Amino acid sequence: MASLAPEKNRAVRDAVHRHDHLSKQGILERAFTFAFRGLVYAQIWEDPAVDMEALAIGPDSHVVTIASGGCNALSYLTANPRAITAVDLNTAHIALNKLKLAAARHLPDHDSFRRFFGEASSKANIAAYKTHIRPHLDDVTRRYWEGRDPIGRRRIGGFAHGLYKRGLLGGFIGAAHLLARLHGIDPRRLLKAESIEEQRAIFDREFAPLFDKAFVRWLTDQPASLFGLGIPPAQYEALAGDDKMATVLRERLEKLACDFDLKDNYFAWQAFGRGYGEGPEAPVPPYLQAENYRDVVDRIDRMDVRHANYAEYLKSQGDGTLDRYVLLDAQDWMTDEQLTDLWTEITRTARPGARVLFRTAGIETILPGRVPDAVLSRWRYAAEESLDYTRRDRSSIYGGVHLYLLGDAA
Repeated sequence: MASLAPEKNRAVRDAVHRHDHLSKQGILERAFTFAFRGLVYAQIWEDPAVDMEALAIGPDSHVVTIASGGCNALSYLTANPRAITAVDLNTAHIALNKLKLAAARHLPDHDSFRRFFGEASSKANIAAYKTHIRPHLDDVTRRYWEGRDPIGRRRIGGFAHGLYKRGLLGGFIGAAHLLARLHGIDPRRLLKAESIEEQRAIFDREFAPLFDKAFVRWLTDQPASLFGLGIPPAQYEALAGDDKMATVLRERLEKLACDFDLKDNYFAWQAFGRGYGEGPEAPVPPYLQAENYRDVVDRIDRMDVRHANYAEYLKSQGDGTLDRYVLLDAQDWMTDEQLTDLWTEITRTARPGARVLFRTAGIETILPGRVPDAVLSRWRYAAEESLDYTRRDRSSIYGGVHLYLLGDAA
């Protein structure tokens, strides 16, 4: 894997670095790319239920998405697309996605599949890896999982000791839990609420006052404090807007804690419990749900995982050959030139009826005035639908969920 590091770092640097390396912003950008070298998201933080509704995936759809933790790409299989291409610059994410593909193909049943990625904290997973998964991995993926992380732990051991507590995001959530406990707050207490009204009462009483603490307000004013969320300096500015970052984070956490019933919001369980919970009734992403298991397994060969830049992948495809594009929040990182390049390729490869879905740290769509009218005028922004999707996105991290449709697509 060491031989891949220069290539991996170069791809991330190209996406993030905008300022001179000696400037304050340049130093922050380089610190972010250093932090981004390993696993960032063991779980993706975009709501696949919203995605699949917005994308209106059909049997002829070819979905191109950023892979991240792979939860959504695999969940899209339940919508029965013709093909899914998942691309990512982060080789740890690529290794996780390829592990999930091999597990879906070769683990013996749903119980073992859910235990591996749903609980992700059982020694039985290591035995299952050695018996069912390891023989089917390519050399690069196998070396990644059997290699060691920066503090010497074998990466595959995460599935015996709590994968979702690892990675950059897992570490960030763990640090947030520690900060809360130092102020006398147990985040897991929220998960014992028996109604949305009780969730609200717990949040107002215990969590909301934390964001008024002087230290918390100072800490969240430091852009590096949110690297654990995978937020680079440019996105930090978009997320904060004109408000203090502590205020923005409180509002986003309030939505996560109070706007959705805990029984089916697995994002809240990850945030407040550092896992999906235990037992067959615990909420999990669609790809892990028992009723979807057979569809995921039967369609797993429709998914292709590639270590590639999104725009560069599109440049390898023919005119009018694709129709569903998922950009996550990657555009928040991009310069106007990069946005123009990306949307030029999206427009060239888009078939009639194509849809593009993305998220932004801020509330508004970021494309007008940054992508040339000659390109953007080909697309219709679904403003009302986008507001509704934003409201219903259970992850609650993003300010906006945005849907664009080619021409007069319905």
